[in-house]
Amino acid sequence: MMRPRIPRARRGIALIEALVAIVILGLGLLGTVALQARSYAALADSGMRAEATMATEKLIGLLTTDQANLASYALAPGGTPGARLQPWYDETVAHIPGAKVEVDLAPAPQTDGTQVVVTITWTRKAGAAPNMQRVSAYIAGST
Repeated sequence: MMRPRIPRARRGIALIEALVAIVILGLGLLGTVALQARSYAALADSGMRAEATMATEKLIGLLTTDQANLASYALAPGGTPGARLQPWYDETVAHIPGAKVEVDLAPAPQTDGTQVVVTITWTRKAGAAPNMQRVSAYIAGST
């Protein structure tokens, strides 16, 4: 039994089809890996933002319960935290590596309360743009 003869122009076409399929599969796999890397980065950023939000809410809770000593919680950018703020500051920096914290306290206009602005800035990886979480709250004067 004789095999049918394949014309010379068609020889190797299966090999070319296989190579094209491999290239398309490779591009798809590279796209999948890139997508997974970006989603991991977004997850890490959102995790840090959640930590910063929880830390600021915890500090505002502390300030609400210790209104007699509000001034001792102020922290300038790059400053050293006072004794009352130190435990919260240490915990925050432990959960958010490289965090820079600022706590501004000012009298709230037209009230007897205090406006608190807590700013936490961090950089997730070297060379990336810094992230910032700023929370503003008003603490009413005690009655």
